[in-house]
Amino acid sequence: MSRQPAYSRTSSRTPNPHAGMSYTDEVRMGQASPPIEPSIIKFPSATGARRDKNDSRINDRIAEGRALAPRNAQMTQELAATPGSPEFIAELAARSQELEGASPTEILRWAAGRYAPGLTMGTAFGPEGMCLIHMLAQVAPQTIIFNLETGYQFPETLALVERVHERYGIAIQLERPEQTVEEYEKIHGGPLYKINPDQCCMDRKLRVLERVAKGKSAWISAIRRDQSPDRSVASIVGWDKKFGLVKVNPLVNWTKQDVWKLITQENIPYNPLHDQGYTSIGCWPCTRSVLFGEDERAGRWSGTAKTECGLHKAD
Repeated sequence: MSRQPAYSRTSSRTPNPHAGMSYTDEVRMGQASPPIEPSIIKFPSATGARRDKNDSRINDRIAEGRALAPRNAQMTQELAATPGSPEFIAELAARSQELEGASPTEILRWAAGRYAPGLTMGTAFGPEGMCLIHMLAQVAPQTIIFNLETGYQFPETLALVERVHERYGIAIQLERPEQTVEEYEKIHGGPLYKINPDQCCMDRKLRVLERVAKGKSAWISAIRRDQSPDRSVASIVGWDKKFGLVKVNPLVNWTKQDVWKLITQENIPYNPLHDQGYTSIGCWPCTRSVLFGEDERAGRWSGTAKTECGLHKAD
């Protein structure tokens, strides 16, 4: 079942009384904390954004982060223990604790210095992911960034591949399952996401990341601790035994307000569906806009007990 263009598939989207409201509209209505004065907000166009002189503050901090030495000399030492062993995990826990007070750019700089060229980042182009792409473009632009292209993503999401390339010169790698959507649904007698979304996520996301992980040492994710119970226990650096990689989470201590402050100040490209009430965006069959007062991830697998695709589920 191939996904029809957004303009011809209106029935699949849940009506939202706040549809059409941008984040800055919510600020003016008192539904969000103002990130900066609205008078200096300039959102990006599809061909790239022009920088406002007021937007230089974050770049200044990023530039400073590039020059900062690690807080502790031990942070740059080789981890001698075997990956996945108790000793290795203990060393990662120590590094994570040392990095608790570091900025995201410092964490990225440390990760690139420790794990490149075996460092990679996975992104679904959410607001957090776009912030990390913005930082990596200045701190470690050589980092390989990939997207798990399930075949069910919104066109608005995939359009960000080109926007990232235009803005940062970074070519996002689209990693796909072995079977197309049509082949997959034929095997299962129809859309599997309707009857077994866990298996669908396993086949079209987790199995793909297992393949991508081969030959890599570490991967970067854009999760925040305040997003969900599973994510609340995430460390800055830890061992991801599902994929046999070190997992680096530079934004775990950030809030939604921190993320949107950077986006508005730096004119970072973002998914326009966020202005239509889609606070968390995954595959279109399993994503809806959220209503006022709902949790930001309430629109994912709505009506089921499922809250995570499995990539970031706590073990």
